[in-house]
Amino acid sequence: MNTAKHTSLVKQLAAQSGFDYCGIARAEVLGDDAKRLEAWLAKGMHGSMKYMENYFDLRTDPEKLVPGAKSVITLLLNYFPALTQNGHSPKISKYAYGNDYHEVIRGKLNKLIEWMKLDIGDIHGRGFVDSAPVLERAWAVKSGLGWVGKNGNLINKNSGSFFFIATLITDIEFDYDDPYAKDYCGTCRKCIDACPTNALLDNKIVDGSKCISYFTIELKDALLPESMKGKFSNWMFGCDICQDVCPWNRFSSPTNTMELAPLPEVLNFTTNQWEEITEESFKKIFRNSPLKRTKYNGVKRNLRFIRNL
Repeated sequence: MNTAKHTSLVKQLAAQSGFDYCGIARAEVLGDDAKRLEAWLAKGMHGSMKYMENYFDLRTDPEKLVPGAKSVITLLLNYFPALTQNGHSPKISKYAYGNDYHEVIRGKLNKLIEWMKLDIGDIHGRGFVDSAPVLERAWAVKSGLGWVGKNGNLINKNSGSFFFIATLITDIEFDYDDPYAKDYCGTCRKCIDACPTNALLDNKIVDGSKCISYFTIELKDALLPESMKGKFSNWMFGCDICQDVCPWNRFSSPTNTMELAPLPEVLNFTTNQWEEITEESFKKIFRNSPLKRTKYNGVKRNLRFIRNL
């Protein structure tokens, strides 16, 4: 088996599939990451996201997901938009400007796997896009693609942090990239100091149960906590504060992925238009958008909350 040839080929195919970065690590049990995850869950920092307690072994051992796993391929897809929202509108996280990234990335992963089978032969592999129990940031670091910043995001020194992370676990060997050993956050605390809900703690710990993204997307309660009133800085869906203030994101450049291009309504809707939108119109306009995750009622709830209604 020519691992060097296969490695070069996979990285070439990843680029042809539309991914911006590709790194490869040896499949192994993530012992240290398992301990950190266990401690994080024990402190209840996942809030009501009980699904994060499930499949613990699968999260930390790639062989439980793909029997005979030898390699973990990590792929980054830039989603930084060329255009931003009307400054007075309720804010939406940049990752949700365009089509649902799950579908976009699944298409690219399927294409990559298909091409790998054509060029390499009979391989077994599974692709994952954050909806499966995979510690994608840990694998990204092991694959040499960046470091985890104080805001919990993977940061690439050349391109910042506005990336989706996809993972492909496969049963063939490659030449492996060196893990990313440096941390270029230094003494910077901009993300920690900017977070209005104090969700960012020391030692790169993110209290998910205090994050604006958690409240506006994951929390399904009919009402949001009164203790958070006035702290959302007009964010209606998700939050980018800790990424927007990160100095490394001065290197962000607009995505080339057309499916992630912003919907005109996301960019241009006024507060009044958001207030007046019907459920029928919402479902039609945002049928392929990440906004459908919180549904019409969730968006309305969030809008009332940030407007103090």
